[in-house]
Amino acid sequence: MNPIQYNGPTYQALPGIQAPISIREFRGLNSFDPLSIDDRFFTDMQNMSTADYPSLTTRPGYTVIGQAGSRVLGMGVWEGRELHVVWNDGTWRRWNGSDWLTLASGLNTSAEWTFTNFQGNLSRVNLIGCNGVDAMRKYDGSSVTNLGGSSPASGKYITTYQNRLWCAVGKELWASKLDNPTVWDSFLTEEGSYRRQMESSRGEQISMLTGSLTKLTIGMPNSLHELYGGLPSDFNTKLITEDMGPISNKASVTQEGFLRFLHQTGIYDYGGGTLPSKSFADIIGTYLDGVTDQSAAGTDGTRLLFNIPADKLLVYDPRPGIQSWCLWRGIQAVRFIQMQNKLYVGDAQGRVLRLDGQTDNGSPVNWSVTTKPFNNGVIAQKQRWYKLWVVVELSGSMNIHVSPSITGEDWTLVSSISGNGAPRVQRVIVPVSKFTREQWVRLRLSGSGWARIHEITRQVRQLPLY
Repeated sequence: MNPIQYNGPTYQALPGIQAPISIREFRGLNSFDPLSIDDRFFTDMQNMSTADYPSLTTRPGYTVIGQAGSRVLGMGVWEGRELHVVWNDGTWRRWNGSDWLTLASGLNTSAEWTFTNFQGNLSRVNLIGCNGVDAMRKYDGSSVTNLGGSSPASGKYITTYQNRLWCAVGKELWASKLDNPTVWDSFLTEEGSYRRQMESSRGEQISMLTGSLTKLTIGMPNSLHELYGGLPSDFNTKLITEDMGPISNKASVTQEGFLRFLHQTGIYDYGGGTLPSKSFADIIGTYLDGVTDQSAAGTDGTRLLFNIPADKLLVYDPRPGIQSWCLWRGIQAVRFIQMQNKLYVGDAQGRVLRLDGQTDNGSPVNWSVTTKPFNNGVIAQKQRWYKLWVVVELSGSMNIHVSPSITGEDWTLVSSISGNGAPRVQRVIVPVSKFTREQWVRLRLSGSGWARIHEITRQVRQLPLY
């Protein structure tokens, strides 16, 4: 028996059909020209993270572990294992892992605190804090008492360098006696105290101090200085720049030897040897409007976080090969502190948040990303849309909107998807029939609950250049 064979129809291939264009590496936020940036960037974003790079995931949630007053005035960590917080109800409290113990009360209700760990001639390491108004305080593992001696009540921005405590008193830089945190007015020996008035062409006061093993960095709102040396006779200050400086002490953060700080013209990094640079943050320049002395900076050990009031938390992932920015909302941070690989945030409502988990204190995290307008390699060339799909994991829900415009809010809801409990990888087809002849198309994915975006893929036909 001979099998019956049929000749299938053959069609001439349409010119211009492209192989699917897949995006599986996401590089975060980019505020440059949306038509010219790389496909891997997003023009807008909310509450997504590059922690699982190259995929994009919902930012970590938070747990509220404490609340008092209406604002957090300072946060410190004693010996790397005890969290201490000062609130604007005038209390200093310690977190023991489950409850808060009040260590001091009656403190000034508006002055902000800074802390450092120091031992010197004390019996053990103490957490020492100051706010420029109240007497300096120390915590020795059991109670908070006045530091005493000749320590200046008007001192701010306490830090350590060369076995001395350092603080700022207006324009003056003060240091305690060597290994003696209570003596600040003895100048007769090389082990004695130290004072110096910092010069500023703008007449500014010191706004930031941070010490390291090799130098003390001194910031003013529009200048940056360094102090070197081990004894008062060879202490030497060097002007780094008079063009920019930390807008406040809490708006600066040091990570792996690099200082990053917020200034009204941008976010700068400084590692020594060259002038501070803001090139790493130029890519998110349009999101930097609104920097004030209430802005804050911090790190979780990997990422850098910069809060701009009232509700912009810019997060930088500096890992080699990533170096990307994300935008988080819903956390109005005024303080950051890291303890035992956990990031703690003091917010503008007087809450202390621990970043962990997948919900914001039990509520799902709302998130969104907006792609650039997808177009041809030659922007002027038109195209015909055939297919568009995304690959995601969801525990909550997701909506897909499409826009034929370069910017604006002319979004059309084309699909809604539910994760149905346990996350699983799924391919989601995006209907594009309404947008078949559009020259460019933007995609906005938004949802509630945990999500991970693995891939965005499109297939188009290039049309002639006329």
